[in-house]
Amino acid sequence: MLKTANYTITPQAPIPSGFGSETTAAEALGGRDLSGKIAIVTGGYSGLGLETARVLAGAGATVIVPARTPDKASAAVAGIPRVELEAMDLMDPASIDAFAARFLATDRPLDMLVNGAGIMAVPLTRDARGYESHFAVNHLGHFQLTARLWPALKRACGARVVTVSSRALRFAGVDLDDPNYERREYEKWQAYGQSKTANVLFSVELDRIGYAHGLRAFAVHPGTIVTELSRHLSDDEMRAMGALDDQGRRTAHDKSREFKTVAQGAATSVWCAASAQLDGRGGVYCEDADIAAMTSPESPPGPGVVPWAVDPDIARRLWTLSERMTGIHFSGD
Repeated sequence: MLKTANYTITPQAPIPSGFGSETTAAEALGGRDLSGKIAIVTGGYSGLGLETARVLAGAGATVIVPARTPDKASAAVAGIPRVELEAMDLMDPASIDAFAARFLATDRPLDMLVNGAGIMAVPLTRDARGYESHFAVNHLGHFQLTARLWPALKRACGARVVTVSSRALRFAGVDLDDPNYERREYEKWQAYGQSKTANVLFSVELDRIGYAHGLRAFAVHPGTIVTELSRHLSDDEMRAMGALDDQGRRTAHDKSREFKTVAQGAATSVWCAASAQLDGRGGVYCEDADIAAMTSPESPPGPGVVPWAVDPDIARRLWTLSERMTGIHFSGD
């Protein structure tokens, strides 16, 4: 193992955990009692985020769900115990700051932060700062949220931060010189892939910085699941993925494809947020409720993480860029 001061870099290799692609979120929790724990789950009112929030709350945790559309969120979480709804828009830095300030005012520790909200394969869109939307929402929004919640994460004395990435990280590394497509031609899948690589690099550096305070960070690939994340894809694109049936419904009907159910797709996020199997570990990319293996960029698409997504030097450079782009100096002190 490599060491940086007292920090030990966790090997990017399966434990193995004993779980797999068909493990559900409830199974990945392993019967753990989360009574008294506090979690925030972005995107926690639809798809994988809703299942993550449901399982954590069902185990006794209080789950705060920040929502861009409160009415929709209220209907989605109705009947789930211990769920609190708050307003927040990851595209709006002021909204992120306001949400974090409200949470910090409660003086509660934050045991689990699941950065699960995101957008995928959208047309070129920019936020008010001119930042490309995938990078702004999927990476910078969660970078800012984590930074603002830092006092509560430290107070937990053992917090975990889980950021949802994707195998789409193989589509692109992070262009540190032009992350916003100001000098290169925009391509939606490349932009999505860049943001998903950024999610992993963020976790790598956050784990190093947070280690002294007992915080561990993880990035996860949930699997291929048909959710609202695909809302910007055309029917032809969905058909090519095997996710459009003969009646034109968007559903994982093609049994020859590696689709997961929502319960299976949320498993790795829940495992990283709460499993005792990860005690003493962090800064790794996980899939199928286990730490993923390293793979080569030249290998066929499939399991594993490519080197550029877990490179500590690139992670530090991205961290510096993210501080500059958000105006937040986040040293972890």
